[in-house]
Formats: sequence, C-alpha cells, structure tokens
Amino acid sequence: MLPSIGSTLASYILGIEDGAKSRKHMEDSFSPVFSALLDSLLLRSQVDDCTYNDEGRVVDLPDGLIHFRMNLVELLVDICHLLGSATFMQKFFIGGWASQNLSIPWKEVESKLFALNAVADVIIQDGQSYDFSVVMQLVTMLSIKPSDGLKGFICIVYRSLADAVGSYSKWISAFKENFRSLLLFLAVGISEPLSSNACASALRKVCEDASVVIYEPSNLEILMWIGEGLEKWNLSLEDEEEVMHAISLVLGSVSNRELKNNLLARLLSSSYEAIGKLVDPEISLSLKQSPASYTQVLNASSRGLHRIGTVFSHLSVSVAIEPAADDSILSLLRVFWPILEKIFGSEHMENGNLSVAACRALSLAVQSSGQHFVTLLPKVMDWLSTNFVLFQSHECYIRTASIVIEEFGHLEEYGPLFVTLFERFTRAASVMALTSSYICDQEPDLVEAYTNFASTFVRSCNKDALSACASLLEVSIQKAAICCTAMHRGAALAAMSYLSCFLDVALVSLLECMNSITEGSFNITAIHVISHSGEGLVSNVVYALLGVSAMSRVHKCATILQQLAAICTLSERTRWKAILCWQTLHGWLQFA
Repeated sequence: MLPSIGSTLASYILGIEDGAKSRKHMEDSFSPVFSALLDSLLLRSQVDDCTYNDEGRVVDLPDGLIHFRMNLVELLVDICHLLGSATFMQKFFIGGWASQNLSIPWKEVESKLFALNAVADVIIQDGQSYDFSVVMQLVTMLSIKPSDGLKGFICIVYRSLADAVGSYSKWISAFKENFRSLLLFLAVGISEPLSSNACASALRKVCEDASVVIYEPSNLEILMWIGEGLEKWNLSLEDEEEVMHAISLVLGSVSNRELKNNLLARLLSSSYEAIGKLVDPEISLSLKQSPASYTQVLNASSRGLHRIGTVFSHLSVSVAIEPAADDSILSLLRVFWPILEKIFGSEHMENGNLSVAACRALSLAVQSSGQHFVTLLPKVMDWLSTNFVLFQSHECYIRTASIVIEEFGHLEEYGPLFVTLFERFTRAASVMALTSSYICDQEPDLVEAYTNFASTFVRSCNKDALSACASLLEVSIQKAAICCTAMHRGAALAAMSYLSCFLDVALVSLLECMNSITEGSFNITAIHVISHSGEGLVSNVVYALLGVSAMSRVHKCATILQQLAAICTLSERTRWKAILCWQTLHGWLQFA
C-alpha cells in the first residue's frame, strides 16, 4: 500500500508543469516526506533474517521480496527525480560501508545496491560526477574468493554489486589503481551460478568502457583465466557470449601482434581440443559406446564453435578500426579451417545444436575474413548444400548460405556455383513438399530460411546467373506464393518479401534496358517467370488478405500488386506483350 500511495503522489508532483511555482512549492514541501519514505523503503527491501543467515550453496531472494522490489523500481525513480540525484546519492555513501574498523551491515548494503541500480538511468542522465570509491572498496574486499567458495547471502551481495558495477561502468572503470581487484571480483562472481549473469554482463560493460590500463599484463592474465575457466563453469550460452565478447574486445585491440595472436590461440585452445575429440575417429568411436560421454563432448564442441565464432566477429570489428588486425584473422583462419573441414564432413552434423554452432562460426568467419575466403567458396557451398540434403530439418545451412551469397554473390566467376546451390536447396524434398499453407505452418523456420535465401540470391547475384535459372526461379516463386497464405506471420511475411524482392529486381532491370531486351537476358527470364507464375501468385496474395493477421500483410500485398502492374505495363511496350500485359493482370485479378 505504501509504495502505491507514494508512487501516486510522486507521479502527481512530477506531472505538474516543469518550472511552475506550484511544482517547486510541492517539491520543497514534500521533500522531507519522500526522504523519510526512501529510508523506510530501503529498510523494507532488505532480506529477512532467515535468508541472511542461510549458509546453503544455493540461496536467493524470497519470492515476496522479489515481487516487492519489482513494484518499487518506478517509485524509486520518481523519488530520485524529486529529491535530485545529489541528495538521493547521499543516502547511499554517507558513513562508509567498507571501513576496516566496522562490521559491514551486508543486509543494508545489498538493499542500497539494489536501489542504486534501479535509479542508474536517472543518475547517469543527470550528468554529474559522483564518488564511487565506496563501491570500489566493496569490490576490493570481495575480490578474494573464500577457500570454501561463495555461499549463503554473500552470493546475493555479489550479484547486486555486479549489477551496480555494470550500471555505472563508465565511472567504476575509471579507478585505474583498483582495476585488477575489479577484474578479480568479476572473475569470482562469474564462477558462481547465482552471480554469473550479473558479473558476465558487468565484465562486458567494463571492458567496453575501460582505458588502456586493461592492457597491462596482470589484467590480461586475469581475462585469460576467466576465458580458460569457461569449460568448467558451465555458464548459460548467453553469459558465455558476454564473457567472450568482453575478452575478444580487449584482445582485438592489443597492439603487439605476436602477443595478440598468442593470447587468442591460448583463449581458444580448449575449444580446439573439444572439437578435436569429436572429429578424431578413434576417440569418436569409443565415445559412441557411452551416450552420456558422447553428449558431453557434443555439447563441449558446440560451445567451442560458438566461442570461435564470437572471436571472429569481434576481430572483424577490430579490422575496421585497425587494418593490421587482419593478420590475426588469417592466423585464426589457418587453425580453424582444417577443424571446420573435419566437422562439416562428419556424421556428427546430424546433431542440431552442433550444426547451428558450426554454421554460426562459419558465417562469422566468412564475414570477418572477407576476400581471404574467396578461394574456399566451392568447398563451403558443397558443405552447406550436402549437409542440408542429408539433414533437412537443419535450416541453419540455408541461413549460412544466405550470408555467403550476400558477401560474394557479386563475383561473376562463381555465378554457376551459386546457381547450383540454389538448385540443390530448391529441389530438396523438404522445400518441394511446401505445397499448402498447412505444410508451411508446420515448417515456418524452413520457409523463412528458404525465402530469405532466395531474396538474397536474387538481390546479390549478377543477371547472367539469374538468367541461367529460370525454372528454379519459377518454382521458388510458386512456393513463396503458397507460403504467403500461411497463418504463421513470420513465414508469410518472409515469403511476401521474396515475391516483392524478385518483382523489384525485375522492374528495375526492365526500366534500365527497355530499348535493348535481348534473347537470353534476365528481362526475358523475368517476363516468362511472371507470365507462368502470375495467376497463382495473384490468387494467393489476394487470399492472404482474407486470413488471420491480414492487416500486417496489407502493405506487402499492395506493393506486390503495384509491382506486377508496373511490370505488365512495361511489358506491353515490348514484343513480349502477347504473354504479359495489362490485360493479363486483369484476367488474373478476375480469376482470384
């Protein structure tokens, strides 16, 4: 009840026109009230004695307190606005929590850290500078892990303190003399289940905001210790991504090339080792005798591939800033490529998680390596098409192919290779089975992956390549027309996007070459594809407007019909008007 009344009053005062005398008077009158209310709320938001005294390994806030704090956040923000950031912050740092001569009131500390994190946006936007030395004193105190590990209420303190570090990372990372303690604190917290998420996120933010002090050898060594500990800590994939993001960001900016390459090799050595166990014929054979061990190695390999992909993605950012970082990508690629060859050629790719991780790593390697990957394209295209044909429930192969073609589709010499890839995807049994909206609704991920690939193919490849696959384009247009009637919104919109993309490319090409349409050109291909598929396309597009979520499809349907109308009008001016003209479209609309 108290938070509700306080929130209503605070909202009323803040709602008074800014600068009005009545608002100033109200703020001055109620400032002591809200100051006292803040004290009460901080006391009420502390944990109970039962939680505080719990010495168990797994402890968390009671559900009731979690709910209370969730409802408290908006009120704390309003109070911070009313009292002003400076006054609000005084409530937290007066008295010094971390005095050597005092017993630290951890319940009070944790409660205030929660409130400090809740109002972070207001404090940061205020633009004033505040002294966070008290927070850094707490960080230094907690940077040494107890010999028996973290347990009990102190785990919650780690999490709340890490949340505050993450929220105020720009100020916290400015404490150069305490930076090693800060990294040690985060390293300890990452290794514990309750605080791993908050500490992983804080590490990323600190590494993003840190100054050159982070490149000192002792700090780099702590980061490497964290990276090497990922194998045994079993973090969630999201937390592991945050940690690898942070470390890769730092290593990618190390100026000494030899040191950078050595650190990257060390960071990924456990990942290479995990994948090596999986693709080693002798070890793999023995693993299959033990399903539990095999699953463990599969999971370790998937995580290893995920880490490698993350490193590639951040090195590509470094190359954009410092071209010399390209050497590190090449060094990494030389080690990664032989492993990738073995993994994509193995029967283990039947595993969905491994396929996704391998495709993600390959995609990021392609995007970061640029032209270094060109000579490897035939092999990559073969992997993707072959594995999709073998494991057609894994649409990640099609998504990766889209990325490859987006990067290299403009290369004319590889046009036939891309056409072959398009054919193998289009002729695959799972794609050919997309014959009704019902089936499309059963396979929405496949529909989205295939139609997005087709859009990328049409948009990225040169006209000669498109002219060489008229029958494939016709099949793909027919499949997309069927899929746009699916109830699944994402699948239907992806299919419509492909239809619109194809029509847009055809329309632009016609406008550019109206006076020189030659036999065998893409313009002829487009006219034939549209004339053969137009009736079904129009019928399905109109039908899509009658289904569920029709309003989200209106714009795309209208665009498709407008594009068709423009193409039919242009075609009337050519010698192909007998098969495609305005009257043709009129007939399709009547039939629909």
